[in-house]
Amino acid sequence: MNEQAPSVEQQYQSTPTELASWSRQDTTWMLGLFGTAIGAGTLFLPINAGLGGFWPLLILSLLALPMTYFAHRGLTRFVLSGRGGDITEVVEEHFGLTAGAVITVLYFFAIFPILLIYSVALTNTVASVMEHQLHMQPPPRALLAFVLILGLLAIVRCGEAATVKVMSLLVYPFIVALALLGLYLIPHWTGGILDTAHQLPSGSAFLHTVWLAIPVMVFSFNHSPIISAFAVDQKRRYGEHADERSGQVLMRAHLLMVAMVLFFVFSCVLTLDTAQLAEAKAQNLSILSYLANHLENPIIRFVAPLIAFVAIAKSFLGHYIGASEGLKGMLTKAGVRTGEKTLDRVVAGLMLVVCWIVATLNPSILSMIESFGGPIIAVLLFLMPMYAIRRVPSMRKYSGAMSNVFVTLVGLVALTSVVYGLVS
Repeated sequence: MNEQAPSVEQQYQSTPTELASWSRQDTTWMLGLFGTAIGAGTLFLPINAGLGGFWPLLILSLLALPMTYFAHRGLTRFVLSGRGGDITEVVEEHFGLTAGAVITVLYFFAIFPILLIYSVALTNTVASVMEHQLHMQPPPRALLAFVLILGLLAIVRCGEAATVKVMSLLVYPFIVALALLGLYLIPHWTGGILDTAHQLPSGSAFLHTVWLAIPVMVFSFNHSPIISAFAVDQKRRYGEHADERSGQVLMRAHLLMVAMVLFFVFSCVLTLDTAQLAEAKAQNLSILSYLANHLENPIIRFVAPLIAFVAIAKSFLGHYIGASEGLKGMLTKAGVRTGEKTLDRVVAGLMLVVCWIVATLNPSILSMIESFGGPIIAVLLFLMPMYAIRRVPSMRKYSGAMSNVFVTLVGLVALTSVVYGLVS
């Protein structure tokens, strides 16, 4: 006798037994979160974080896991506190139409500039590989940028599930590459920034260095663009158990990314001293490009751009999910009324055109745009969920935890540091 197929509601009805078993989908999301966070910024992190010397880097390394986990868990809980919509709908639900519109705009402009940066970086990386590694004349920049961005958007058009799956698949070679690079550098360790370990900075100088460096760590591990989609899927899949399971997925993802990235960072800074890191920053090179020149290794010279391509591609996909979500929210609030598929096509078309134009023009203004997105990310990721815990009845059960104070302080530090960097 054939059993009746379960309804959609039954499929997503979770029980403690189902929650206890880790699923393939949980692993896919874990790697998707990792993939969004760990991208091209990771290849510059050893330079930015290592320039402050050994002790500030050690403190930042100890802070990396708690500030990454507690902040993203807070944002996930914020989305879960709504009736099931994405972050823009939850903001409107909790704070009203005006606040919802403002946060939707801020959410979009916190993510979209980073998407533009990845568009430029992707075009530059592929053009460089064709010219220097493959010894080919790259096609006109406009054509190359269009083909690359269109190719990534073709993956996005397959749906969110397919996009996250592709990102999770791209994570595997990236993890292996980071690990192998870190291991490869071990014989080249010279002590690097350990030379600064005996130099204990004064209290004010030490705090100033850590204060300015915290945003580097915050934004290097940031994967807020995909948190909304992650939380919506968790709520649909696990119902009332979504908070518990999402916390487990986040913790595993963060343990993986922090352990992997810090190993890579320390392996790099133990190979290069602060003067060499400063030289790399002055030359505007990623750590891999500088190491390729410094070590004169043909393998690294060929592998480095490939790793960069994978890092940029998967981060582009993760940030596109968040940026498209924000743009759709803005269009909806602006009065655009159309079907979901039509809206997706309009958003994809707009994204393609803008990313293509910026990637073709290759403007130097992008670093300023990234800095503009920095304080917005600090507000949305760190401060807004903590504010919601105090104001939203469904989130008051999370009040009173010391982690809330910690997240608020880190958010204020990141916000003031980025603003200071812009005006100084």
